[in-house]
Amino acid sequence: MAAPFESVREVQEDYREHVNYRTPLVTRYASPAMARNFGDVKKFTTWRQLWLWLAQAQKKLDLQITDEQLDEMKDHLSDIDFERAELEEKRTRHDVMAHVHTFAAACPLAAPIIHLGATSCYVGDNTDLIVLRDAFNILLPKLARCIERLSCFADNYKDLPCLAYTHLQPAQLTTVGKRACIWVQDLLMDLRNIERACNDLRFRGVKGTTGTQASFLALFEGDEAKALICRMARTVNNLLSFISNFLICGQTYTRKVDADCLSTLSSLGASVHKISSDLRLLANFKEVEEPFEKDQIGSSAMPYKRNPMRSERCCALARHLMILVQDTLHTSANQWMERTLDDSANRRIAVPEAFLTADALLGTLQNVCEGLVVYPKVIERRVQQELPFMATENIIIAMVKLGSNRQECHENIRVLSQLAGNKVKQEGGDNDLVERIQKSEYFAPIHEQLEELLNPSTFVGRAPSQVTRFLQEEVAPALEPYKSELEGKSVLFV
Repeated sequence: MAAPFESVREVQEDYREHVNYRTPLVTRYASPAMARNFGDVKKFTTWRQLWLWLAQAQKKLDLQITDEQLDEMKDHLSDIDFERAELEEKRTRHDVMAHVHTFAAACPLAAPIIHLGATSCYVGDNTDLIVLRDAFNILLPKLARCIERLSCFADNYKDLPCLAYTHLQPAQLTTVGKRACIWVQDLLMDLRNIERACNDLRFRGVKGTTGTQASFLALFEGDEAKALICRMARTVNNLLSFISNFLICGQTYTRKVDADCLSTLSSLGASVHKISSDLRLLANFKEVEEPFEKDQIGSSAMPYKRNPMRSERCCALARHLMILVQDTLHTSANQWMERTLDDSANRRIAVPEAFLTADALLGTLQNVCEGLVVYPKVIERRVQQELPFMATENIIIAMVKLGSNRQECHENIRVLSQLAGNKVKQEGGDNDLVERIQKSEYFAPIHEQLEELLNPSTFVGRAPSQVTRFLQEEVAPALEPYKSELEGKSVLFV
């Protein structure tokens, strides 16, 4: 039983937290690190840092800015008066100017030079790019851990034969490990896509209202050579460790950047959905299950159930992630001329939600991959139900090698196969094709070979060696940059 509240006030405060809607992406699914990355403290302290870096760069270019002003700005980077900023935004109807006034109130000496020559997108867009980069850097090690866990699983079960399916009908055999490698291969593609999207991020830089740097040129009396505007941009750029910045932009960085970033996350969502769907089907077959905790309840009505709830959660979140890219595509398509503001409200929702959802997906998927349970006996029984039919061609070939007529052999085994099929489908019995072959005088020449001909390991082709080569040649090099970040188990918050 929970500890009693100390006061009525404490009860009321706890209750008030639950009155308004709170996104479950933050309260239930995503990690605190990703939530903080898109939080207000990160956003607005970065704005202040950008204003400081701009002022430092301008001072280096001989503008009248004092060390005292810079020191004052440094001293107030994180002590944000959010209540005052909220009141200022209600008054000005402008979020950036609200924080300019709030920062200026804390820094009276520096107030005249805060945001000097800049447009709102200097802090807004550049902060967004920093947040995007940091969000990718939160996701990449998590994705690498999912790949590593699944790769270990694949290696452990590379030799275990299981049914493979086309059209969700039993086809031939594969191995449990080989199927896992199909999942890993998709995640490797996502890893490369996300790495590329992260590395392609460029800083918007110091560009002014419509990207022409006109305001900064005016600060230096119209002398472009004297202004060294590019040097000022490089100074700010270098402080943030971006490889490059946009040479051309309007008021904003091109919104295709958001579409590019979210398309990689959308593709990741498709991969996780496919993996999770396969696991849900395998759980139905009782071949492979996701982890199930000691006190976990599968159903409120049916105590025996072990529902694949984590895989189902992944499918649910993946569907949300896959559609968010549509928002960014429409936003990019509808940016008129140098910019319109109909991007703002949409981006506040779509971009953070995409990263929070991807973060939740990877945390859940890692948890699943760390506790997958395989049931070899169930897999073997299901294989044995179908293998006799799959082995018919091998039996025909063995008979022909001993002198039988191929067409006669085909007809004899066809008749027996149909009888065995009826036994399974119409009577609900087991596949008895092997017993029928063993009783058939026609197939007497290969009776002693039947056990060898029906060995499941002879039906998996090169699956085990394919797994080994794939893990060595593709997975290991891809994980090398993350080898120091692969430890640690995933924590599910709900």
